[in-house]
Amino acid sequence: MSNLIVVSNVQHWPLKIPDVSVISAKEYLTDPAYGGHLRARVYNLCKSYHYQSIGYYVSLLAEARGHKPLPQVNAIEDIQSPGLVKLLTENLDELVQKSLAPIKSEHFDLSIYFGRNIAKHYDPLSRELFNLVRAPLLRAYFDRHGEEWRMRSLKAIAASDIPPQHQDFVVQAATDYFSKRKPWLHPLIAPRYDLAILHDPSDPEPPSNAKAMKHFEKAAGELGMHVELITRSDMSRLAEFDALFIRDTTFVNHYTYRFSRHAAAEGLTVIDDPNSILKCNNKVYLAELLTRHQIPIPRTVLVHKDNLEHIIPALALPCVLKQPDSSFSLGVVKVASETELRQKVKVLLEKSELIVAQEYLPTAFDWRVGILDRKPLFACKYFMAPGHWQIIKHGEQAQDFVEGMTQAVALADTPAKVVKTALKAANLIGDGFYGVDLKQVGRHCYIIEINDNPNVDAGNEDGILKETLYQQIMAVFLRRIEERKQGNRR
Repeated sequence: MSNLIVVSNVQHWPLKIPDVSVISAKEYLTDPAYGGHLRARVYNLCKSYHYQSIGYYVSLLAEARGHKPLPQVNAIEDIQSPGLVKLLTENLDELVQKSLAPIKSEHFDLSIYFGRNIAKHYDPLSRELFNLVRAPLLRAYFDRHGEEWRMRSLKAIAASDIPPQHQDFVVQAATDYFSKRKPWLHPLIAPRYDLAILHDPSDPEPPSNAKAMKHFEKAAGELGMHVELITRSDMSRLAEFDALFIRDTTFVNHYTYRFSRHAAAEGLTVIDDPNSILKCNNKVYLAELLTRHQIPIPRTVLVHKDNLEHIIPALALPCVLKQPDSSFSLGVVKVASETELRQKVKVLLEKSELIVAQEYLPTAFDWRVGILDRKPLFACKYFMAPGHWQIIKHGEQAQDFVEGMTQAVALADTPAKVVKTALKAANLIGDGFYGVDLKQVGRHCYIIEINDNPNVDAGNEDGILKETLYQQIMAVFLRRIEERKQGNRR
């Protein structure tokens, strides 16, 4: 995919950025060669984005041609609206105050070049503002009101507005931005689409290990998709991609959810989609949903401060307490006495108005059924950690944990009731990628939880399907991207 910088007048373009074509807006709009250019990122740096101006039409026609403009037309509209800019920046107030606190003057202008400022101190604020509107060159205007700073306006600027002393920095910022993309090496077929995989390199318990990530990349390449691993600092670049695959531990009040929402708003194919993250990350919601649809779960009490006396009669002891947004065995505790129950409930209710209490069902292993696109994909047995009642035994440090063994099982060898129950539960959430955990007690199956970003680790979940597992997941991405391009998928 080529990078095109589109400017009002090439003669007035002062910067020399390697590996980037600089063309005039008139050339981009009128030359048939660009109209038929199938894969291009268009960085619109025209002097004006006003409605029906030439800069406006560059972004508008870029979208119509299937190119990836920066900024998009909706971002242009956002910039023109002072009220919307104010609304968009309200959640950045804390960062604004922290960033501008040392400034003594009454006014401050912040120049943002590809998400960066010449003073590194302002980079976090610059990056967040860039994420909001995604215009390559921005300037934010702030005024002091008493002890607080408020944004007066946020504007896209032209290259001619860059001070001469900033030009070398802008060249470097732009070069760094463009160079984040990996070259395509030895493709089996020419890449048609771009897939971003969000991950956290520092996560001690990632949903996919390094070898699995390589398998995903290979499988995508075989289908004509270019893969780039991105991190939490790359939100501003989502518009460059056709799809987002979240291989990071998801939470609602977290950057992973914001990535998902932002990608969905940009029209990308997204797994995990924001709706799935919202639903799967709250165990109160899941308990209510599954109960309403008569899908078996362990005996459950939704606990609040006024019904503590109901827990023991309903569940007996020991029982299990869960904070609503718990994951990877964190935020889940087993209590064996009334004293311990009251202590743990008190702690958990300080974080949430409701928590979940469930009967304790000891088993040697939990079933995990992976479901994608409303179809079972794989099955595993997750055995309890040695000497522990959960799959993962956590220590005091994040990296200090012990996991039980994982044994992949062919779907044909998995009890039909396990697969059927898992599928019925997952279908209540959507058509995304889910890992449904179940306990099998005698002839009965109980849903423990539905995970929106199930583990796919090389050597574990892929034990039966091997590379076919990764190919099947990537094939769903490809089909959904093509359906979206054809207007057949919302």
